[in-house]
Amino acid sequence: MARIAIGGFQHETNSFVEPKTDFAYFASHRDRPPLVRGGDVVSWLTGTSFAMAGFMAAMPEHELVPLLWTSGGAGGTVTADAFERIAAELVGRLSEAMPVDAVYLDLHGAMVSERFEDGEGELLRRLRDAVGPDMPIVISLDYHANVTPEMAELTDGILAYLTYPHVDRVETGERAARVMEAVLARGRPRGRAIRKAPFLIPLNGQCTLVEPSKGVVGETATCAGDVLSLSYLAGFPPSDLHGCGPTAVAHAWTQEAADRAAEAMMARIEAEESRFAERMISPEEAVAEAMRLAAGASRPVVIADTQDNPGCGGTADTTGVLRALLDAKVESAALGFLCDAEAAAAAHGAGEGAEVTLALGGRSGPEGVSPLDGTFRVLRLGDGRFRTSGAVSGGRAIDLGPMALLGIGGIKVAVTSKRMQALDQEPFRHLGIEPKDEAILALKSTCHFRAEFEPLAEAVIVALAPGYYRADPTTYPFRRLRRGVRLKPMGTPFDG
Repeated sequence: MARIAIGGFQHETNSFVEPKTDFAYFASHRDRPPLVRGGDVVSWLTGTSFAMAGFMAAMPEHELVPLLWTSGGAGGTVTADAFERIAAELVGRLSEAMPVDAVYLDLHGAMVSERFEDGEGELLRRLRDAVGPDMPIVISLDYHANVTPEMAELTDGILAYLTYPHVDRVETGERAARVMEAVLARGRPRGRAIRKAPFLIPLNGQCTLVEPSKGVVGETATCAGDVLSLSYLAGFPPSDLHGCGPTAVAHAWTQEAADRAAEAMMARIEAEESRFAERMISPEEAVAEAMRLAAGASRPVVIADTQDNPGCGGTADTTGVLRALLDAKVESAALGFLCDAEAAAAAHGAGEGAEVTLALGGRSGPEGVSPLDGTFRVLRLGDGRFRTSGAVSGGRAIDLGPMALLGIGGIKVAVTSKRMQALDQEPFRHLGIEPKDEAILALKSTCHFRAEFEPLAEAVIVALAPGYYRADPTTYPFRRLRRGVRLKPMGTPFDG
């Protein structure tokens, strides 16, 4: 039996949005657990859809020593205060837990802080200093991680999600456990290799339900011979760091095996460059197409409001798609989830059945986005506390604050007080909406919605309404990205 320290510190950083992500946000209970410590890590994470749950379940014969776990979701740059407080506590708790035989961390891989562009690399450096050169460290990462050479060098196995939408977090934790068992048995692997693609892939082109991403990740699911772990990570383009972009990373018992595996994987990625794309149209075109399809459909038509995805750092309160629905006089549609705590509070003050005149959403920008002024009927109220049930985020205890279902024209708007991407059906059901019965569903999400909503949809349409997540990486004002990287497949090289 081994004594294994476990913990997690996650953030997916969009370097081009405000506000920054502070300690209070990490500590708050939202669409994921708050910052938890010690035994609370086990009680909060067991049975959830996070990789930590899979790792813990797969290691019953070992003594697991929980340190802390926190996730800031996606958003602006992590403040120096938040990074230092959380990193220092994680390292401090590890030092207090010594001696241990190994360390497992449930990370994201795309964290940028005010002080460190490679947040995970800095965290791992501190952990390695604390435990010494011989201690096994295995980590799980999000599919959107921007992996750096430091992350590869300081660890002994990197296991990435194989799916986007992320429906295999738990399985990723289980795969990390198997790699940990191998390292405990044989010692730290000698080989490490990392290869970076010469282009960025927009998030809309990274979906693993379709080719080419589906085939690429399929080749990393199993390792043979001297290869211990092999991962493809598609990258998170809005993170401004030198190492942003797609990565192939391998750990192996020999350096030759690691190099061979990473090079073969990167060759496959580069050969598919021209195929990483998805059709996107204006909100007006999207609504017109949805209305045409819905007229003869027995299932909902889904419109993805991709650029206001809080899972990419969006504010979840832009009004472009909502305006397009109203302007087109759509007779039956539901939109979710629009974050406006003031509107939710006003609805609760008025009560169900009342009418309220509001300036809904649109107070956070970006340029060209404004609140939607109107009179809404309060159709349903909720306290925002429920448990998710879907493949991406099932089993989580959620607290979105006061929620309200507001009606205007033929549109119902699910309003929250805290941000949550439309990746689960339960927030709609919390407000009395059964998604499969709607004619049109407008969802603030980029890809995760597909796991829950595409199976029940007649069609999916991606709309490019203004939002803080820009689907086109060529519009990002990079400062740190390495020169020569093409800003999108087959695109223009970054010249610094």
